[in-house]
Amino acid sequence: MLSRLSRGFRSGFTLIELLLVIGIIAILASIVIVAINPTKQLGDARDAQRRSDVNTILNAVYQYAIDNNGNLPSGIPTNSTKVICQATLDPTTCIGSGYDGVNLRMLTGAYLVSIPRDPRVTATGTGTRYNIVQDTAGRITVSAPGAERAASISVTR
Repeated sequence: MLSRLSRGFRSGFTLIELLLVIGIIAILASIVIVAINPTKQLGDARDAQRRSDVNTILNAVYQYAIDNNGNLPSGIPTNSTKVICQATLDPTTCIGSGYDGVNLRMLTGAYLVSIPRDPRVTATGTGTRYNIVQDTAGRITVSAPGAERAASISVTR
């Protein structure tokens, strides 16, 4: 054993072997990251939240109508799509000429905890990035035009 060490033989890895292993690990890691595609996964998650929010708003509008003898919340436009205002926005600012949105604040409390807003909207914004419109047949459409992976998300009833 002593004679091996004295001749310069040492156990261990060479620099080339270490660089080769690090390179292989880097290539495998990049393949895994591309396969997982976190950007797509996050976009899909936000779109799922948008679908849920659109259905929640529409259900709250119809529950309100059921409890109020078929009368829909005031301010829902006919044949003119408008953005739904955040519940924290002053109603006069929401409906006024400066913003021209739809105030559905009357739904909060009994039908909704709060008006849902797009996952990319900040709490300090004015709109929710969700739109609402009533067609001539009386059907309500709530849509999320800011969808990332889908062309548009909308529900009509």
